[in-house]
Order: sequence, then structure tokens, then C-alpha cells
Amino acid sequence: MRSALWAALLGAPALALAPSAASAAAFDCAALRGAHEDGVVVEAAEALPAGPVSLPGMGGPPVTLQSPAVCKVTGVIEPRKAPDGTAYGVRFELRLPAPWNGRFLFQGGGGLDGSVLPAVGAAGSGAPALARGYAVLSMDGGHEGRDASFAADQQARLDYAYQAVGKATAAAKALIRAYYNRGPQRSYFMGCSNGGREAMMAVQRYPLEFDGAVAGAPGYRLSRAAIQEAFANRTLAAIAPRDAQGRPDLARALSDADLKLVSEAVLKACDAQDGLADGLVSHPAACAFSPRSLACKPGQASGCVAPDKIAALEAVVGGAKDSQGRALYSRYYWDSGISELGWRMWMLGVPGQMPALNVVLGGDAMSRYFMTPAQPGRSPFDIDLDQALVETAQTAAINDATSTFLNSFSGHGGKLILYHGVSDPVFSAADTVGWYEDVQHNDPASAAGVRLFLVPAMNHCGGGRATDQFDMLSAIEAWVEEGRAPESVLAKGGPELPGVSRPLCAYPAYPRYTGGDPKAADGFVCEKP
Repeated sequence: MRSALWAALLGAPALALAPSAASAAAFDCAALRGAHEDGVVVEAAEALPAGPVSLPGMGGPPVTLQSPAVCKVTGVIEPRKAPDGTAYGVRFELRLPAPWNGRFLFQGGGGLDGSVLPAVGAAGSGAPALARGYAVLSMDGGHEGRDASFAADQQARLDYAYQAVGKATAAAKALIRAYYNRGPQRSYFMGCSNGGREAMMAVQRYPLEFDGAVAGAPGYRLSRAAIQEAFANRTLAAIAPRDAQGRPDLARALSDADLKLVSEAVLKACDAQDGLADGLVSHPAACAFSPRSLACKPGQASGCVAPDKIAALEAVVGGAKDSQGRALYSRYYWDSGISELGWRMWMLGVPGQMPALNVVLGGDAMSRYFMTPAQPGRSPFDIDLDQALVETAQTAAINDATSTFLNSFSGHGGKLILYHGVSDPVFSAADTVGWYEDVQHNDPASAAGVRLFLVPAMNHCGGGRATDQFDMLSAIEAWVEEGRAPESVLAKGGPELPGVSRPLCAYPAYPRYTGGDPKAADGFVCEKP
């Protein structure tokens, strides 16, 4: 960023960090407005007082977080118009707090991105990063709109796949230097779902830019997960009743009673393997469960599940395979969260209320983004499993964060924490385990800087009867800055599991009950199999 304005900003005196210095903050913040160099256009910069910030809820009501006084900067990187007139560019929001703790956090997105969320850096049960004094960045992945229409443009595909991460990082660090007259001492990336994939992309494709990253429920093999979604749609549609137009009513393919029977059977088979029957399968790798014993026998009408439903469920949980039986995606763990609303919303939908997210979101993404050439309008229930890898290969090459060679990242002390809900219906926790184990094998020196935590019963990024309240930002801070590698992280129960706490153990260890209060974390130790 070489313009006279940027040079002047970079050479300006540092901002007075006292929150009471309102006039100085307003002046220095306003000075960023209109900056335009190297494709970065600052459209607005305004000083905001301390106060609440509202965020969209994860399938629920909005969440309100408290923010300190900030300079809120918004803009766009490399704005352009495609031949069809569609506007593209990486839109971003950067919040610069007073006082600043010298740290920078890139807040990952979700889904197909397409919108700029408030840059606050929500951190689970801990205070948001912004409230801790971080400068926080969010961005839209290079396009506006939550559908896959952006995929008609080559550069927009590249931006969503990974380039927007690099572009936004460079722009944010330059703006931070301009505002504070110094760059960040530590840089972190934290996100869940596609934001988790972006965190892994940051580590793999921009290894020198970040000191630490937290990747939650990472869809790191997003193209393979898209195949799995299409496979699940087709498999469940085959057992679903038809509506008046002859279309499969996926929401009624499996009833709540069916899923509850499966969940209870999983608990009966595997719950006590950690030393305590507490409604949580804390050692999923040891859970050898089969639902076939639940199949209805001739004449049996209750307390069982129809055999065709059992077969479909086994196929979905077992992962997509081609006609030769070769795996196209990972298997899933059997877990109690299969009966939770979060699982139903993605896999089946809610009768009379909402269709399956796998159909609505997955079908659009598969036909317009993952497939080359794109096939807009293709049915979300139509997939040729023998051609799926070929049809998605070109997008997989730019989109999937599969690299396990991390020595530049680990060489400067970079650390990576992954976490994943065992009952995640979107991206398989077992798939994340697979990547983690590949790192151990392929780059053992770097693997010392990677930790994985599995969260029993948790659905996608949260929810379920689970201990889904935890603070991974503090864990990555302590590891990067104090050298304290997290062997466990304290997790507390959410609304469905109040008053319960558990240690989340660094994989492959799991929490084993040793005695005392069965609701308290201190009654458990992390034990390796």
C-alpha cells in the first residue's frame, strides 16, 4: 500500500489508547476513510462508543455481545464487475479497539459466506476477542449473497476457495499498522464450519501470517462432504413418503421416535465405556454399535424401526461409497446426538416447517460450485457416485484444505487447535480425526503443534445435549504465548445439559470417570486408549 495517504497514515503518531480520548479516536479513525491503494478501498471508518453488538444466532435468536470503543472500518478489496454486470470484491469489516492488546484475530465465515458479519470474535464461553482488546476482522469470501451464484465467475471461485483469506489478511494488517503505528504482535485465526476450513487454509496456504489458529467442525474436504450430502439426500429420499406432487418428503423419512430409539440404543451400548453412564459417549472410537437389533420383526409395530429405515441410516452413517464399495467420504460416529434438532435440521428437515439444509444449501452448492461444468437446477437427489470425484475434482483442487505438510507454520512456532462435535451431521468428526492422524504420519515434527478435541453429543458447531460451552481462544493464546500445550479444555453444558462440566481431552485421550461428583469435570481424567 504505497499511496501518499497510506504513507502518511503509516508515519502518523500512534493512537492514544485511552478509551476517553474520543476526539483523538474520531480524528485518527476518520483519517482512514477513503484510503485506496493496491486494490483496497476503505469506504467508511467511524469511531463507535462502547456498547452492545448483535450477532445472528446459530439457528436461534440473535446473540448480543459487549464491545469496547472501536474504530469500525469497512471496505472492499479488488472491487470489479464481471462481464454479466455482477459486482465482486472481498468486502470486510475491521474493528480496532481502544485500548488494543497488540493481537489480531481473523474471524472465519460460514456456509458459502456471502455476507460480512460484525467483527467481534465470539469465543464460546469466553469473552469475545474484541472485548479482550483484539483487533478483529471479518469478510464475505469475495461475493455477496448466501447462494452459489458467485460460482459462475472464475475469480469469485478462487476468492471463496482461499484467496480472500490472504487478501483480507494483508489489508487488515496494513490498516492496523496505519491506525496504531505498529503491526500486531500476535495473529490468530478462529472459525467454525466453513470458517474452520478457512482456518486450515490460513495455516496451509499462508503459513507465515498466523501464530495460531482454531478450526471448529472444519469442512476441510468440502467437495467430499458435498458428495456425502448428495448421497444422504438420495438414500433418505428412497425411504421417504411422497407428497401430493410425488416428491420425497424427506422430513418424514425418519420420525423423532425412530431417532430417539437409535440414540437410546447407542447410549445403552457405549455410554458406560468411559466409566460412567451419564448420557455422553465420551470414547466414540470404542463404540462398536449396530442399529440392526432395532429392526422391526414381522408383526412388530412398536419399539422398533422399519428395516428399510435401518438400512438407509446405516448407509448414511457409513459414508458415501461408489459402486465398487470405495469410500468417497468418511464414516460418521454413532452418537446420542442423532436424535437432536440440529441433526434433523441438516439431514431431514422439520415436518411442515423447513426442508433439510442438505437439500437447500447442499444441492445448490453441489450443482453450481462443486461440479465442473456447473449443472444449475440439477436435482439434489441425483448423483452418480461413480462420476462424483471426476465432476468435483476441479473445485476440490482449489477448495479443499487437505495438506498435511506444515513445517513453515510450525517452524515459526505456529499452533493449531481443532475441535469437532461427535454428533455433527454436516462434517464428520471421524474425517477430522483422519486428517489429524495423517499429520502425525506425514509431518510428525509439525504434528507436535496440532491438537484435536472431540465434543461428545455436540451437533454442528454447537447445540445438543452436550458440553458445548468452552473457550478455545484462551487455549490457543496460552499455547502460542506461554508454551502451555492444552492436554484438556474445560467444557460446560449448554441449555440442554445445565450444571454439567467435563474435560475435553486432546485426542486420542478421552475423559474417564474416576469418582466423585458425576456432574463435575474434576471427577474425570484424560486417559489414552
